[in-house]
Amino acid sequence: MSEQQELLELSQRLINCIVAGDWQTYESLCDPELTAFEPEALGHQVAGLPFHRFYFELGASSGAKNATMIAPQVRMLGADAALITYVRLTQQQTQTGPVSRQCEETRVWQRRDGRWWHVHFHRSINA
Repeated sequence: MSEQQELLELSQRLINCIVAGDWQTYESLCDPELTAFEPEALGHQVAGLPFHRFYFELGASSGAKNATMIAPQVRMLGADAALITYVRLTQQQTQTGPVSRQCEETRVWQRRDGRWWHVHFHRSINA
């Protein structure tokens, strides 16, 4: 398997555990000092996992969910760093029927000690 394919699979695994509310998998993929810019941080950079854990502890919302990466691109930034960009489409069944949501994501992965760690992301919600 190529590095690019491995990183795409890791990224899909990451977004799958996010929509499933699977904290254990999320924590296993993320660097403890993960940094992020995301709508929930209200324009601030957040560092570390406690900010994210709060949302996992709220519990996954009801209804089946599916997350798909649209047009993912992997850019190797050296032997041990990579940037992945894509649009994430999340489909969810609600009481009123199926709903799809879109956001743009950039994720940075760093290889340390022979494995990839998710170290930074930026997520924007389509305006």
